[in-house]
Amino acid sequence: MSDLKSRFESAVATTKTLSERPDNQTLLRLYSLYKQGTAGDVTGKRPGFSDLVGRAKFDAWASQQGTTAEAAMQAYIDKLAELQG
Repeated sequence: MSDLKSRFESAVATTKTLSERPDNQTLLRLYSLYKQGTAGDVTGKRPGFSDLVGRAKFDAWASQQGTTAEAAMQAYIDKLAELQG
């Protein structure tokens, strides 16, 4: 897992330096994979209707429910590789 974690951390750093900003759906996908890989299953209450961004992030993270940290980290790495072409 140590190798996976270091590749994941490297991918997270690389994501911040992409030449083009990904679309919102892709950003939500990366966010949900990051949260699942680092914090596990979603916790807390779903934000209210007026907090559209918080609600979208919560829902994206909740869609990863049950995914292992290792699988989420690998999916993040794979998604970044796809974005880089």
